Amino acid sequence: QVQLVESGGGLVQPGGSLRLSCAASGIAISNIAMAWYRQAPGKQRELVATITSSSSINYAESVKGRFTISRDNTQNTVYLQMDSLKPEDTAVYYCRAGPSVYGMVYWGKGTLVTVSS
Repeated sequence: QVQLVESGGGLVQPGGSLRLSCAASGIAISNIAMAWYRQAPGKQRELVATITSSSSINYAESVKGRFTISRDNTQNTVYLQMDSLKPEDTAVYYCRAGPSVYGMVYWGKGTLVTVSS
C-alpha cells in the first residue's frame, strides 16, 4: 500500500522560510516522478514543482528562484524548501507520486502553509 505523508507546514511571516517533507512508503521515489502541488482557499489545485526519476526539475513561474525541490532516496523522502515566502503562497501543499508504469497516481493528505504577519 502506497502512502505519502507530508509534514513541515505551519504559520510563517512574509519573507520567512519553511521546509516541507513528503515521506513515502510502498514505493521507491527514485523510480517515479514526484511533485508538490498546492491549493489555496477558493482556488484550483496547482502544480508547484516536479522532480523526475532522472532528476529533471521544473517549477511554476510563481515560485522560481524561491522554492527548491529535492529528494533523498535513502530516506525515501521528497522535500520542498520554501524561501522568501509571500502571503500568496498560503495554501495546503500536497505531495504527489506518479504516474507509475501502471499509470497510478498517489496523493498525500496535505500540509497547511500560512504566510501572514
